[in-house]
Amino acid sequence: MTAHEEDTDDVAARFVRGEEQALADLYQQFAPLVYTVALRSLGDSSDAEDVLQQVFIAAWQGRQRYRPERASVAAWLLGIARNKIVDAHASRGRQRRIQSEVASKSIGTASEPVDVAQQLVIADELSRLAAEPQQVLRLAFYEDLTHMQIAEKLQMPPGTVKSHIHRSLIKLRNRMGVIADAHRS
Repeated sequence: MTAHEEDTDDVAARFVRGEEQALADLYQQFAPLVYTVALRSLGDSSDAEDVLQQVFIAAWQGRQRYRPERASVAAWLLGIARNKIVDAHASRGRQRRIQSEVASKSIGTASEPVDVAQQLVIADELSRLAAEPQQVLRLAFYEDLTHMQIAEKLQMPPGTVKSHIHRSLIKLRNRMGVIADAHRS
């Protein structure tokens, strides 16, 4: 066993006991590896940063389940990362479906006439959102800004922007479904 492996084993043991400095030490040692794996899979730096944060939060919360006889700390952290990356890919798919549904209900195609009533309903539903998510969605839809541009403009983390968009689109989709069902009745 090398000195580096002994140091890592000692840090891992302190980590399992709940020493916050050990978490910081593991983060310093393994964050670049976890981030690189996430970035290669997701292709987006803000998504990779989100996964990195989620991995270390999950590791800290589940530190009692770490078994050094079963895997190295690096392998354990990469296993958590794999699960978080899969979750991120699934979330992207859900978000794309929701955006597509909302866009198809609200914008229509170029050959369809604009449904002013539907545009008013959407504007009304947007106004019912809390101020911050409402501002994020307006920038995304009406000004066609990217997540990063919105984050820079509003000085908030990109993950927060994505969360606001994701949750707001779900709310809008649910509300639009209720409205559509009411009109069909």
